[in-house]
Amino acid sequence: MLNLVITLRQKTHEVWHSRFVRSVAVIATGTAGAQAITMAFAPLITRLYGPEAYGVQGTFMAILGVAVPIGALAYPISIVLPRRDEEALGIIRLSVYVSVFVAALLAFGLWLGGEVAISILEIESVGDFIYLVPVAMLLAAWKQIAQEWLIRKKEFGVIARSALATSGILNSARALAGFVHPVGAVLIVLATLVEALHTLLMLIGIRKRTTVDRSEPSEVSKVSIIELASRHRDFPLYRAPQIMINAASQSLPVLMLSAFFGPSTAGFYMLSIMVMGMPTALVGMAVSDVFYARITEAAHNGENLSRHILRATGVLAVIGFIPFSIVMLFGPWLFSLVFGAEWSVAGEYARWLAFFFFFNLVNKPSNAAVPVLGIQRGLLFYEVLSTGGKVAGFLLGFYWLNSDIWAVATFSIIGVFAYGGVMLWIYLCAVRWDRDARISQ
Repeated sequence: MLNLVITLRQKTHEVWHSRFVRSVAVIATGTAGAQAITMAFAPLITRLYGPEAYGVQGTFMAILGVAVPIGALAYPISIVLPRRDEEALGIIRLSVYVSVFVAALLAFGLWLGGEVAISILEIESVGDFIYLVPVAMLLAAWKQIAQEWLIRKKEFGVIARSALATSGILNSARALAGFVHPVGAVLIVLATLVEALHTLLMLIGIRKRTTVDRSEPSEVSKVSIIELASRHRDFPLYRAPQIMINAASQSLPVLMLSAFFGPSTAGFYMLSIMVMGMPTALVGMAVSDVFYARITEAAHNGENLSRHILRATGVLAVIGFIPFSIVMLFGPWLFSLVFGAEWSVAGEYARWLAFFFFFNLVNKPSNAAVPVLGIQRGLLFYEVLSTGGKVAGFLLGFYWLNSDIWAVATFSIIGVFAYGGVMLWIYLCAVRWDRDARISQ
């Protein structure tokens, strides 16, 4: 028994003093601070603006969420992968060029047919603010480029501090503006400006904290932008569509609720996903960012990838069990207590979405391993099937059950099965990778 206790203490000490856990803790601390600021302001902001204003902002963010993944055609994700910094810098230049071109193309398209798009999507509540989408998309692409370089250089502290400062400024601005003019338009403008602020803070961190490693001579500097675009073409071909479809599957409920039940219902949903997404934002994204860099390094070193995925997934499952279980049991009461009695419906949504977001949380390590395993084409195929199933579930709730709550419930249940399936598939791919690596040695 004594030996068992000593062994457990040694293992615990190894875990908490590992570089991986320290890196996760750095990002999680910054994210926790950012989320704490958001939650501290939330009871005030929800009372100032109300469900309708939240719904207008949610509709805009849903549209932006679908547009952002194609902003740089997912090329920034590949910045972490090259062994040498020079090739990574080439991908950064490629990503910037692509983001400017795509944003200009979208702006031109909206100039020609913006009013038609508003009418088709039934988003009159957003109105002319749809023309801010290309600007916000471009800023979001640059933010991702900066973040991926920081992940590559393992400067997780810069990411954490940037998130913390951005959250403080954004929520303070929301609260102050809410006393003067509490409408959805204010929330949309601030959501656009905050992308610029977040990007600027990370660029300042990059300038101060990162350097380019030129110690290894290579031919990378001679590689053209076109060659880099071709070398990493699986990102625009498979990963960008996959991310866009995934974003669409999460944005469609907001757009559908707004179209069928009005902006207030969409506002209830927006608040519920904001709260349910907190564990993912707090821990899941921190693990995902650090794990992406770690598993890339592990692949370069010939380590066991499936073991890394399994351990990280298990840790997230343990972390997420208690908070999501509490919302499942007491969701409506908690939302009414914290945000005001008019937000009880958001608690009902959250009760069902807790299942979905629990699996979304534990899926992060598997999703981060996809570029390393080279299975982005398969992930795209999965995303098409998953999104089709979730949209069908939502429509079932609308048209057959005639209930917004049942629409959210069916969406969540189908999403749970989809996440479970893709995690199993990615794990089996990692097992095959490990087996092939052993054979080749």
